Amino acid sequence: MGRSRAAIVLAAGKGTRMKSALPKVLHGVGGRTMLDWALSLAKDCGCDRIVVVYGAHAPEVGDAAKNAGATAILQDPPLGTGHAVAAAKDALADFEGDLVVLYADTPLVQADTVRRAFAALESGADIAVLGFDTQQPGAYGRLIVEDGVLKRIVEAKDTNDAERTVTLCNSGVMAGDARTMFGFVSRLNNDNAKSEYYLTDVVAMADRAAAVMGEAAEFAGVNDRLELAAAEARFQARMRREALLNGVAMAAPETVVFHHDTRIEEGAVVEPYVVFGPGVRVAAGAVIHSFSHLEGASLDAGASAGPFARLRPGADLAAKAKVGNFVEIKQASIGAGAKVSHLTYLGDAEVGAGANIGAGTITCNYDGFRKHRTVIGEGAFIGSNSALVAPVTIGDGAYIGSGSVVTQDVAPDALALARARQEAKPGWAARFRERMKKEKR
Repeated sequence: MGRSRAAIVLAAGKGTRMKSALPKVLHGVGGRTMLDWALSLAKDCGCDRIVVVYGAHAPEVGDAAKNAGATAILQDPPLGTGHAVAAAKDALADFEGDLVVLYADTPLVQADTVRRAFAALESGADIAVLGFDTQQPGAYGRLIVEDGVLKRIVEAKDTNDAERTVTLCNSGVMAGDARTMFGFVSRLNNDNAKSEYYLTDVVAMADRAAAVMGEAAEFAGVNDRLELAAAEARFQARMRREALLNGVAMAAPETVVFHHDTRIEEGAVVEPYVVFGPGVRVAAGAVIHSFSHLEGASLDAGASAGPFARLRPGADLAAKAKVGNFVEIKQASIGAGAKVSHLTYLGDAEVGAGANIGAGTITCNYDGFRKHRTVIGEGAFIGSNSALVAPVTIGDGAYIGSGSVVTQDVAPDALALARARQEAKPGWAARFRERMKKEKR
């Protein structure tokens, strides 16, 4: 990549059809806001400078852009896409290189597609427009191409009979030399029904414009909740396909929900109805059983979780560790080969290799003000229905009797019993029932 690259992300739309107090571009797809998708796309394409143009109705968008390291420019009032690009001119006054205009409500555009637009500029095009071919062009603007050269873009409402049959459509994404593009934009007029400045009009000003084709699905915009759900479905389909092609075993991939940063290695197994939240890493040979929910968790080779397991942030399963059904793990490391098989909560804990945690065990990690840590040594055995009141350490090889409430450290290889002595009262139950029957009459 020889020339410098910059991006202008258009994010000033009001998004009224979303019917949400949250600005449209801050809604998420794959656990990432649409604005963040656009910013990530710009970075992946090699853009060192990113300017986000936002509207007065959504200052949160400007704040989000700044927090992400971009320059935020207010467009007020919004007078069209050409006007939005012009609003970013001063922020890029010292920039020399190629510029791409992206949209914050099209979260599925691929970096490779945008790179092809930059390649068209390197091949001599003044302007490169990303487009797609569809048999149902509907309200999309048409790309009028003659002898391989893009001559103009015609809005759907302005097409004549011949242009209406054109199936090449405009995605809105456009690239060009920054100075050239800003020069074209300065010549735009708003002599149209909406009295707006249309970025598409710059194509007719160029000596040579190129149409670069991509897949229609990646340019699908989001304007309402239905289209947001459709974008999510396309994203999930893409992630499932990539996982399967990368060697992840999924018997029912359509039931698995991914986050944009989910990382699963070849040879891992993901059973039906698993949900991945942010920050999950699954190593080769690990198994996620059905109906499990994971976020901020990692599983090493041969580890397993579920069914019905919940791994919260900080859950770390070492090789061949097992977390079974109805187990919740939070900020806890489970050592190699350790077993936490069922009905257990471990929070702010360290479990040593080979330890066995019985059913119903909990770490009491919160005193109402602070969190405290529990350490369980290697090879320790925690009996069922035990409560470990943190901070507490259970030594290597120690045994905790079932039903114990442990409040003090236990030495290695010791047996700890912390429960009331059992007392039996013969005949008590029969006498109690007889008394209750008489009182009921």
